[in-house]
Amino acid sequence: MSDNHASQPATILEEEIASGLLSPGTRLEEVALADRFGVSRTPIREALRLLSASGLVELRPRRGAVVASLSLDRLLEMFEVMAEMEATCARFAARRMTDAERALLKRQHIICGRAGASGDSDTYYEENARFHALISQGAHNGFLTDDTKRLRRRLQPYRRLQLRVGGRIQASFAEHTRITDAIVAGEADTAAEAMRQHVSIQGDRFGDWLATINTLEPVSINA
Repeated sequence: MSDNHASQPATILEEEIASGLLSPGTRLEEVALADRFGVSRTPIREALRLLSASGLVELRPRRGAVVASLSLDRLLEMFEVMAEMEATCARFAARRMTDAERALLKRQHIICGRAGASGDSDTYYEENARFHALISQGAHNGFLTDDTKRLRRRLQPYRRLQLRVGGRIQASFAEHTRITDAIVAGEADTAAEAMRQHVSIQGDRFGDWLATINTLEPVSINA
């Protein structure tokens, strides 16, 4: 069974968990979910496995899957660490990226701009994820890249939701421009600080993001 069969249920469930539509402790029954999404239990089982790997769901022996608990304080702590890890990636990338890797980064930045112009937050998110992946790979530190990828995956639904805040896509792309320019110019400190500010959630941005989570409408499903 390919991951594509599980991708829609996993994406919708992770968003509902991140937004609070599915509260911590909620049981996720395979049969009920299979009926809801119009699929067999196999892709649902795979979707729950993917959500478990990202920490959003707990798979308990003989008790099935339940939505994991994550406090707001812990979430902010995770974003704080994520900002520092991504900043380190940007610092190393500015020092270590090859000319070919810098060219790929500039190309991906242009692609992000086109995705942003579409106004589709999900399309922009996917291209944004590729942008960040190029930078972490360009750091040429396997340990850092692996750990950054793991935490990025854990925060994926929350980072996706940020892009629904009014004007956030445009602001994100402008931040990408500063990051790209600094990395291409080899300005390690500037790249790190630009990335840190890009990933951090604080001040008015935090308030806007929290309001978005609290008011998110349920996701429609096309079975």
